Amino acid sequence: MVLAELGGQISQAFRKLHARTVITDEVIDEVIGDIVRALLSADVNVKLVRKLRENVKLQARLHADALGANKRKFIQKAVIEEFISMLSSDREPYTPKKGQPNVIMFVGLQGAGKTTTCTKFAYHYQRKGWRTALICADTFRAGAFDQLKQNAAKVKIPFFGSYSEANAVRVAAEGVAKFKEEKYDIIIVDTSGRHKQEESLFEEMRLIHQAVKPDDVIFVMDSHIGQACYDQAAAFNKAVDVGSVIITKLDGHARGGGALAAVAATDSPIIFIGHGEHFDAFEKFDAKSFVSRILGMGDINGLINTIQEVVNLEDNKEMVGRITAGKFSIRDMYDQFQNLLKMGPLSQVMSMFPGIAPGLIDPGNEQQGVNRVKRFLYIMDSMTAEELDCEKPLTESRIARIARGSGCSPFEINVLLDNHKMLQKMVGNMGKAGLNKESAVQSMMRNPQQMMSRLQHMIDPKLLQRMGGAGNLFKFMKELSQNENMAGMMKQMGAAGKR
Repeated sequence: MVLAELGGQISQAFRKLHARTVITDEVIDEVIGDIVRALLSADVNVKLVRKLRENVKLQARLHADALGANKRKFIQKAVIEEFISMLSSDREPYTPKKGQPNVIMFVGLQGAGKTTTCTKFAYHYQRKGWRTALICADTFRAGAFDQLKQNAAKVKIPFFGSYSEANAVRVAAEGVAKFKEEKYDIIIVDTSGRHKQEESLFEEMRLIHQAVKPDDVIFVMDSHIGQACYDQAAAFNKAVDVGSVIITKLDGHARGGGALAAVAATDSPIIFIGHGEHFDAFEKFDAKSFVSRILGMGDINGLINTIQEVVNLEDNKEMVGRITAGKFSIRDMYDQFQNLLKMGPLSQVMSMFPGIAPGLIDPGNEQQGVNRVKRFLYIMDSMTAEELDCEKPLTESRIARIARGSGCSPFEINVLLDNHKMLQKMVGNMGKAGLNKESAVQSMMRNPQQMMSRLQHMIDPKLLQRMGGAGNLFKFMKELSQNENMAGMMKQMGAAGKR
């Protein structure tokens, strides 16, 4: 994600602040200047940047008498809070409701990626158990229905459209009526892309709005236009009541920060961001979590929510019980690899950990990693139940048989077994240390030196270094232990471990 450049520049300014022994007004001005230049280079509106600078300087004056360490903390906190405020909206977005049809109308400029975003949106809710459907009401662009049809087929989502009907209002109304009758939860209407100057298409958009009476209108916006997003969002707001915004293509240029800030300035809440062509390259937007991640500070709530969406502890009680006891079989690794693929892009998940900012993982390498995990799953699919659960090393004859069955080389199977051995050792160490038990975690928090020493022995040094060292990981674990959702998960794990 190119926004990682912005996060990296702001983090560099913070490091400069922490490196100075005496925090003078000159140092503060220099650090704020670095942050201002970073925001302007990301195409953030000058007025918004000026407001941030003035508010941070005000906080610096209010805490002028604070000691060095506290002054650094106040200034860093002020910058982060202003950045979050810049990307936030006071308006609450529409939330789909179960037990009723939710009609969502998508509007946007031509070329913003609206049709792909409709599919991503439908796929996001489909994975959560909602019945979703797509309607192509774009009768203006040649090939629009074919594109939506192909996208829908890839993710197995029902769709509706017409090659012969040119009246977009009629297509939209018929599609909504059909899917309402079939009791679909979320019905998505994809409309023609348009420009501010195309008054006829704006009139069509208003007529579709009157015909289908959507519960929400989502404006899809290409982030590469930067702060010009403000004018576009305002123009669409005049035609129909835009309830929320999705920003696309945040992975391809340096103007995403300006786009995000400009949309927030219209008071339209940003609900999702897209950053790639894959249907899972789509994530819920939360200003606080987003800022925390691009600054490499991790995102605890995002991580826990992602885990809870993918892993049902009630359905995995036996596995949780084994892991809390320090046991980890090849079958357990198979389950964890499947969960990993369900969590979405690896770079997105990794950015939720401290010290790993977005953009650190190269997309090409990420796809290689995904392909490797899939090959590991093919290998494990060729194993017998005894081999999946066996604690003893596999013999050469078994490895040869698995290689033939999976179409992989014996070398790849040995790589898989080495990975399992490493994870098994880590889980075993955690079991011995009692780190999976709620009370033990709280006890460790009272003895940080002992905790950091154990972390250094449990985790591969290279991985630990990439996560900012034992101290940074310890801080992250401490915040995890204080999180309400995490406390509930720990109780479930503890209950599973007692069975």
